[in-house]
Amino acid sequence: MIETTMQDQASGLRRLTNPSRTKVITVTGGKGGVGKTNVTLGMAASMARQGKKVMVLDADLGLANVDVLLGLRAGKNLSHVLQGVCDLKDIIIEGPHGMKIVPASSGMQGMTELTPAQHAGLIRAFGTLEEEVDVLLVDTAAGISDMVLSFSRAAQDVVVVVCDEPTSITDAYALIKILSREHGVNRFKIVANMVRSYREGRDLFTKLTRVTERFLNANLELVACVPVDERVRQAVRKQKVVIDAFPRSPASLALNALANKALTWPVPRNPGGHLEFFVERLLIKNDDAGELIRE
Repeated sequence: MIETTMQDQASGLRRLTNPSRTKVITVTGGKGGVGKTNVTLGMAASMARQGKKVMVLDADLGLANVDVLLGLRAGKNLSHVLQGVCDLKDIIIEGPHGMKIVPASSGMQGMTELTPAQHAGLIRAFGTLEEEVDVLLVDTAAGISDMVLSFSRAAQDVVVVVCDEPTSITDAYALIKILSREHGVNRFKIVANMVRSYREGRDLFTKLTRVTERFLNANLELVACVPVDERVRQAVRKQKVVIDAFPRSPASLALNALANKALTWPVPRNPGGHLEFFVERLLIKNDDAGELIRE
């Protein structure tokens, strides 16, 4: 029974993470307030405008805000999927340019403390998804919770958003350290966000790499310097993505360039990609998940 269930999950995830079809990118940062969601939505909107089939997973399960930032109203969310009220396909809502949004819940502490079985159930839900997806963008919560680590190690690319603040750099380093030493994630794309110049972004990247190169076996790549831009705040108030509200603003141009670059990142050639491998490992090695399957 367990082997049959795992084969079903692997088959479903193979559809989602087929290297020729789906790119999985996790956007994280360690610290709150660094602009992860704005970076995620900017990339998503830019890709969708180019005709790509984009899905955004709001993985901040306790303080979700993707739907709010887009001015959308979600009837149901991931909490309903975990409760068995509905399937994943039933909660997906459409955002700008046809992008698909998977909304999470807000103000529910239980969603931030999922059991291993619930973790398995959440990822397994994606195995049943029949949506055509070119790019899956995962917008994580702040911090280094199990859920943040799970989605980061499951993705094909991990984008770490950092600001030029000591706490942001420290928290980003802590996240990279845990993923590198404990979960085998060694490649990270760095976005220097809300910087006053390209040089400031490079200096910020240098500060981070100075520490990682000394203590960690991790490869960091600076993929974007997004300038501080009052238009971003104005777009948030309008509940629009900045590249739609102010397409020629400095932040919009930088986010468009980042999205174009991300579309060129190679997808790993191993069968099914990292997400399928993670789910199979999670289902095999987690006793609680095994009990859920047996039921």
